[in-house]
Amino acid sequence: MTRRALAVLFSVTLPISVACSPSPDSSPEAEVAQQTEETELYHGNLGTVDLPVSCNEAAAQEMETGLALMHHMMYNDAELAFLAAAGADSECAMAWWGQAMSLIHPLWSEPPTDEEVVKGRALSEQARTIGAPTERETAYIEAVGAYFDVEAELGDEMPRKMAWAEAWSATRDANPDDPEAALFYSLAHLSTASASDKTYAKQLEAGEIAEGVLAQIPNHPGGHHYVIHAFDYPPLAERALAVARNYGKIAPDVPHALHMPTHIFTRLGLWDESIDWNKRSADAAWHTSNPAVGLLHHLHALDYLAYAYLQQARDEKALEVMQGMEALDGELLGHVATAYPLAAIPARLSIERQQWEDAAALVARQPEEFNWDGYPQLEAMTHFARVLGAARAGDAATARAALTDLEPLYEKVAQMPGAGYWAAVMAYQVKAGEAWALWAEGDTAGAVETMQEAAAMESATDKHPVTPGEIIPVAELLGDMLLEAEQPEKALTAYEAALDRSQGRFNSLYGAARAAEMMGDSETAAYYYEQLVEVAAKADTERPRLAHAKEFLAEAQG
Repeated sequence: MTRRALAVLFSVTLPISVACSPSPDSSPEAEVAQQTEETELYHGNLGTVDLPVSCNEAAAQEMETGLALMHHMMYNDAELAFLAAAGADSECAMAWWGQAMSLIHPLWSEPPTDEEVVKGRALSEQARTIGAPTERETAYIEAVGAYFDVEAELGDEMPRKMAWAEAWSATRDANPDDPEAALFYSLAHLSTASASDKTYAKQLEAGEIAEGVLAQIPNHPGGHHYVIHAFDYPPLAERALAVARNYGKIAPDVPHALHMPTHIFTRLGLWDESIDWNKRSADAAWHTSNPAVGLLHHLHALDYLAYAYLQQARDEKALEVMQGMEALDGELLGHVATAYPLAAIPARLSIERQQWEDAAALVARQPEEFNWDGYPQLEAMTHFARVLGAARAGDAATARAALTDLEPLYEKVAQMPGAGYWAAVMAYQVKAGEAWALWAEGDTAGAVETMQEAAAMESATDKHPVTPGEIIPVAELLGDMLLEAEQPEKALTAYEAALDRSQGRFNSLYGAARAAEMMGDSETAAYYYEQLVEVAAKADTERPRLAHAKEFLAEAQG
């Protein structure tokens, strides 16, 4: 077999020719041997990548495709392309590298299982055994090996990610003109950042590296993707807006590429754009190679879609999203991005509309066939919503019962390796739930003090990329409580803190306006009510809060 390095800049525009999914129990060689049935997946552009490989032309074509899909985080499809590359050239060591890399999902809350670690280790060893004729390819193979070589407790991926980031740092340093090495370092470095670091030092560095690649290769999928992830924080989001608006254009058939811009649109309260792109993403998700993976991407887009509709008071549209989700039929892949919308969307529809009795009556672990045992942090959202609903409805006993259901889940998550983020989220959920239970019991002073503690805990974290926003921001909940406690000055401060974190939120805008109104500050009240009316210009439901805003503004003007 003739081997030659294809050091060209290649724009991936052809459909992927790949085979059916391999058996998870087969050897690397056996998996390649199974690749006999071709499937066409994407017919549009995937963007432009740069991967010189020492393989034959057919394998190099598949490698380019697999790399582009991996940068889009379409990992299942990327793996199939790399398998096809190995089938086209069994001596292409980088094809085995790609298969191993496709098992690493560093920004997702899904560390590889024990079985996947074993598989990844075997794939990286196969790449080492075949050997690469260039120093660059050898460095790539060693970088993926660095991840799988680490022995770590199941669920605690950070030791592997740290080793992986160090290896990509060395690879980038040895290949300063290599955009792919720069981007893999950007991704790996970003994956080790802490959302509690409000200097965003790692995020800024990772984003600047990705921006540098985009200056060199304007249509690079990884450059777009990692800029958005790096700047997906309230003070940084504006910096990624132009990139977000371009990303879906370079890969118009890739569901995750269509969805990712909405991370930035959500941060900036650009609800029309979020709705448009998430609808497109949800539709595109049905065309992935694996129906269960497609359903995952579909559900992920639905959560962002429902959230955006609710901010615009398009409640009928949000209800349609939930009804569509409930009618879905297919395999539910065990994944955070599957579990989150299943729990979040019903809770959002109740809480965002102040349907407190409905929130109190929510049933956890729906649908029953999903493996909720693996996701206690997400099952907890339903119980948190139940606490809030019951307390706000004045049912102290039911609020306490729901809190009793929530607390053991928090204790379970707090003991899970690598669950520091989710444990922190659940800690302030428990604290906020306790505050509202106290409120329902008539302990106003104790409730306010506890709620303030919960808000302080939330402020030290940030939202997870899997969600457009918390079920309800704790700062907003604090504002609600302070408003009911007739402390509008403090309530306004709390609502403004919520808006700093989540721009364009309907209920935070209303709360800030109402607090100012209670203070007698008509100018500030009008400022926030005007924003509320603008946000809800397409409302399909005349919420009482929206009606009050319009009435206030009409009286102020006449």
